Amino acid sequence: MTDLPGRENDPNENPFAMFGNPEQMAQAMRQFADMLSAPQGSGPVNWDMAKNIARHAVVAEGDPSVMEGERRQIIEALKLADLWLNEVTTLPSGVTQPQAWSRSEWIENTVPVWKQLAEPVAAKMVETMSGTLGGSGLPPEAQQMAGPLMGMLKQMGGMMVGQQIGTALGSLAREVVGTTDIGLPLSDTAALLPGGIAAFSSGLEIPSDEIRLYLALREAAHHRLFQHVPWLRSHLLGAIEEYAKGITIDTSALEEQIRSIDINNPEAIQEALGGGQLLKPEETERQKAALARLETTLALVEGWVGNVVDAAAGGKLTSVAALGETVRRRRATGGPAEVTFGTLVGLELRPRRLREAAALWSALEQARGVDGRDDVWGHPDLMPTAEDLDDPAAFVSGDSTWDISKLDEDK
Repeated sequence: MTDLPGRENDPNENPFAMFGNPEQMAQAMRQFADMLSAPQGSGPVNWDMAKNIARHAVVAEGDPSVMEGERRQIIEALKLADLWLNEVTTLPSGVTQPQAWSRSEWIENTVPVWKQLAEPVAAKMVETMSGTLGGSGLPPEAQQMAGPLMGMLKQMGGMMVGQQIGTALGSLAREVVGTTDIGLPLSDTAALLPGGIAAFSSGLEIPSDEIRLYLALREAAHHRLFQHVPWLRSHLLGAIEEYAKGITIDTSALEEQIRSIDINNPEAIQEALGGGQLLKPEETERQKAALARLETTLALVEGWVGNVVDAAAGGKLTSVAALGETVRRRRATGGPAEVTFGTLVGLELRPRRLREAAALWSALEQARGVDGRDDVWGHPDLMPTAEDLDDPAAFVSGDSTWDISKLDEDK
């Protein structure tokens, strides 16, 4: 009840209406509590909050637990795929404990790698944001006096970036089919998502067991490569980190975004900070070199995987050509996964020269056999370069006798 004229008998009156939408206010308060609960020195991003936001996003659209029948189908598909790969590559199995995950389990199990990928850019975002919120133009003595406040502002910046990362991961989790969709190993465990496979299958007039087995072949092939080519993971992650070092933040755009944020509307925080428009590459020579190295290696990984998967599935899966083209088009043209990765890391992770790389691996196999093709992964100095993708014949016709020990001696 109220004393305002005309409102004496209003049964719908909410005494807390002045605080805005109660659900939005409750969510904002939960996120604020998450921010305050983050331990000091835990890094630039509140990852617990990011995981919670990502999980809430996938649960809101339906994320049922994996049924026992689905789990059995996926484990059997990964094991069979691994057996087929034995026939077409010299690299040993990388599948030890195949698993089937829900989207929430994918988020939980891949966050450790996302931390490594996203924190170089996230740290810059948080530092710039805290300076913008706190007035970076303060004289040094004033900044020293405002130390506790600046620490609070950094936590707030970490919360806002965590909101962005959590929303991005939640979006990506609704699209992926396994742990290697983006070309990087997001987990040491080979796993597929029944929900992701169902989404991938939508619109394809291909038997579900063929689709599942083809995707299992791709997952198992990636894991062979990353488990048994010891330099590959660090090579790719190092190139991403090198590229991220050259990312700058558009402070004028950030200030404008912060001024427009409605703290009572959690979605407005993501909308204000969303996308990669705040991230600006410096395009230095080092950054260009890192990007070229990254894109070439990703293309070589995807090309090799496509080569061995097509060989393993040939004569066994009737729809192998159609499935292969679907995956290549999905990877080459980009989509939500690439946009999401751009939001998290500051670049589109896309193998731009996928067809050239696939042709090079095929030519290598014809000229040197399976052993000679796979031996190229033995050392990073043996790998084809971007120039080799332009002229694969010259690379293929090169000396096929490799002495890796001499390469190591030259280091």
